[in-house]
Amino acid sequence: MAKTNNDEQFKNVISHAKEYGFVFQSSEIYDGLSAVYDYGQLGAELKNNIKTYWWKSMVQMHENIVGIDSAIFMHPKVWKASGHVDGFSDPMIDNKDSKKRYRADQLLEDKIARYEKDGKIDKAAKLQADMDEALKAENLPQLKVLIEEHEIACPVSGTKNWTDVRQFNLMFSTQFGAMAEGAEEVYLRPETAQGIFVNFLNVQKSGRMKIPFGIAQIGKAFRNEVIARQFIMRMREFEQMEMQFFVRPGEEMKWYAYWKEARLKWHTALGTDPAKYKYHDHAKLAHYANAAVDIEFEFPFGFKEVEGIHSRTNFDLTQHQEFSGKKMQYFDNDLNEDGKPYGNYIPYVIETSIGLDRMFLLTMISAFEEQDLSEGEKTDSRIVLHLHPCLAPVKAAILPLTKKDGLPEKAQAIMDDLMLDYNVVYEEKDSIGKRYRRQDAIGTPFCITVDHQTLEDDTVTIRHRDSMEQQRIDIKDLNGLIESRVSWRNLLKKS
Repeated sequence: MAKTNNDEQFKNVISHAKEYGFVFQSSEIYDGLSAVYDYGQLGAELKNNIKTYWWKSMVQMHENIVGIDSAIFMHPKVWKASGHVDGFSDPMIDNKDSKKRYRADQLLEDKIARYEKDGKIDKAAKLQADMDEALKAENLPQLKVLIEEHEIACPVSGTKNWTDVRQFNLMFSTQFGAMAEGAEEVYLRPETAQGIFVNFLNVQKSGRMKIPFGIAQIGKAFRNEVIARQFIMRMREFEQMEMQFFVRPGEEMKWYAYWKEARLKWHTALGTDPAKYKYHDHAKLAHYANAAVDIEFEFPFGFKEVEGIHSRTNFDLTQHQEFSGKKMQYFDNDLNEDGKPYGNYIPYVIETSIGLDRMFLLTMISAFEEQDLSEGEKTDSRIVLHLHPCLAPVKAAILPLTKKDGLPEKAQAIMDDLMLDYNVVYEEKDSIGKRYRRQDAIGTPFCITVDHQTLEDDTVTIRHRDSMEQQRIDIKDLNGLIESRVSWRNLLKKS
């Protein structure tokens, strides 16, 4: 089957990510580990810059939001209270011929998407309704009936020889303790939110936090995903950026609307095409929620969730109060509309949760462009990453025009000065044109060329990545020009 343009684009982004040191397959020299990836030298920089943007926007720019860093290992009762031990599973189905395992709901969703693409809107809507009803009732046999009725075949074997649908728990477990005997079974956390909830009172009391207030966290989570695919879109080890915002009961919808708008604004402030985003309101809500929406982005393989905003009611704190025996109540001294104190209550929670790895992929895909620069009979092209300057792994490259005549020494002096404020690189190998192309490919906003005129008047040529325009400026003005583009100040004002 011929590849579509979108397929080719995604394939090229994956190839580019490896070639230039953004993302590598984990344990690649041992043929890799499925659905686990390592971030290379440039990927680590880009990932950290995304984290910084989120942390500054969420914590630094809000007086009533603070950040924590909770442990990956937690008491097993945490996951009993949260419902993960009993209910954190996916409906899975195996194809008997290929021996491949699939999420039953994902197979049905793919079929719905094909119906919609073929213009069979009524058929798609009917299947969606039937699937939602089966999932809500946890009717696993009905999911298999739907797969068979709609003649869904295994993508690998092409056959429709299916097993029954079964639930598959997604949590990784391990033994906690120095001795094998008496060791306790604990779990690698499947989400970071519970670390926030169990520290609610610690943070509130030590920080003298007043409702409404939020607790933010960036951290690793682990899920034994059976259907791990689409590069770093769905992995077994991943990173989340989450914020739980604690509010008075009855005010949750006001704050839900606020964070729904605020989080989309955070995304589009990076300059990403707003048309690539859309809201997807949940028709089927989790048992703990009274409202939920996803911010979806149009990846080459379709619209997929990158961030969720959920009104979680007071479910989590109530559960932990019940299972721990410790009161999770907040004493609110302020007055209500009748002039009476609010008193004690368990706060409601609005959650914003974004997948850092998905945001990384979104950023790479949005920035990646293959440009045709041909003019007349002269053919030319380049690959460029149009990364927002704040996110770019390298802010500037210092390039001596030649390796002699004192140019490397002058370039190194500029490098030594700029590296105090920015992540910069020095490069002298190959022609200046090839060096420009390499920096374009990794998203470097500025290339600074040191030539013989530099030795005469302390000026350099600075080349701008996106326009490829060049200008001559004094060395003393370099820092100010770079700062004007890569400063977090300007981006944070937009977000």
